[in-house]
Amino acid sequence: MENQQFHTLLNAIENKEAVLGVVGLGYVGLPLAVEMVNQGFTVIGIDLDASKVESIYQGDSYIHDISSDELKKVMQSGRFQPTTDYSMLRVIDALSICVPTPLSENQDPDTSYIETVVDQIKLHMKPGMLITLESTTYPGTTEELIQQQLDKIGQEAGKDYFLCFSPERVDPSNGRFTTFNTPKVIGGTTEACLKLGTALYSKYVETVVPVSSPKVAEMSKLLENTFRSVNIAFVNEMAMMCDRMGIDIWEVIDAAATKPFGFMPFYPGPGIGGHCIPLDPMYLSWKAKGFRFYSKFIELAQSTNDNMPYYVLNKTSTILNEYAKSVRKSNILLLGMSYKPNIADLRESPGLEVYELFKESGANVSYYDPHADSFQDKHGETVHSEAFNLEQFKKYDCIVLITNHSDLPYFDIAEMGVPILDTRNAFRSYTHPHIYKIGHSVQHPVLEPSEALLV
Repeated sequence: MENQQFHTLLNAIENKEAVLGVVGLGYVGLPLAVEMVNQGFTVIGIDLDASKVESIYQGDSYIHDISSDELKKVMQSGRFQPTTDYSMLRVIDALSICVPTPLSENQDPDTSYIETVVDQIKLHMKPGMLITLESTTYPGTTEELIQQQLDKIGQEAGKDYFLCFSPERVDPSNGRFTTFNTPKVIGGTTEACLKLGTALYSKYVETVVPVSSPKVAEMSKLLENTFRSVNIAFVNEMAMMCDRMGIDIWEVIDAAATKPFGFMPFYPGPGIGGHCIPLDPMYLSWKAKGFRFYSKFIELAQSTNDNMPYYVLNKTSTILNEYAKSVRKSNILLLGMSYKPNIADLRESPGLEVYELFKESGANVSYYDPHADSFQDKHGETVHSEAFNLEQFKKYDCIVLITNHSDLPYFDIAEMGVPILDTRNAFRSYTHPHIYKIGHSVQHPVLEPSEALLV
């Protein structure tokens, strides 16, 4: 049903007079807010982290995909106001919620950030507001945590306010797909909600894909990432199988990828990282259990991917045995720590687990990452990246490549002669006998440490 509030907001959207709001100015929210401003809207960004708000005002970007120069231009436009004050919701016509949805220690969904925002909406929402949840979550969240809560205070979706779900699709450091040209799925709780949501997103996203309900939109996001989790797990298992059989998994994948139909290459690694793939499938599995449905694929994929850091530890032990050494008391350098190349993002990085496993095994572990300066270990202590120094790197007993950053000097590192375990096939161009890789058995002749340095 389209009432006067619907037409007022639709007209404001079409004329770009609507004041837009973004809650959560992280890797999803800040690029979204910047794109909104770039397309001519006035935007209020809300984040409880005062340091983020201050950084934005200073034009100092903390998000890889938004340069500081771009952020400064946005601030100079006068149409972006970051704040920690939720009372600004009173002047916002359309709100996008982009807050974290982590897992609890028991691997259950933690929706507390969404619940906090909803509590503030109850206190400050502007009549006729369009609310769009973008945080990845289980099917039913939009209706259960937002619609049902606002029902309790007499606010009816599609009449007093409008409600949609549109899952974020952000791939940090992807130079090809941005907020603007990545297709956006959206589902509304009513027809009027969907019309408004589609109209709004069409103003700053090139392609909008309407679906019949928020649940479909929520499920689509989980399907996307569960698909990736399951296929990564499969190829990780194939890598371990090939290791046992003496076959090079990387050559196998390259060969299979020449098929022009019916095959999509996925690649093994030391584990899975980022906010999406390690977490999203568990949201779906948790929700499914409420319907007495148990997803064997999701649980198996999670278990397989979670086991990869242990595989890296065991593989390193096998390599050190070639040099008559053990993991215990060995000096090990982890090369790269972020969860994907060319960014500083450490969220759920498998390198963090690999680091802890080596420490627990008695190794002396350091890391070098040209993008990630430091991280906190499980004891809360800050671990800093080593400075880049090839002479110092030669003193390590083994180097384990975790992240294949494009700006690492692979030739120079390969020429050092230090045993290397490559978990990403980054050293594919080098045939040195001291370079090993996951998904391929250790078949090199035993080398004395002094000989290894001469290779």
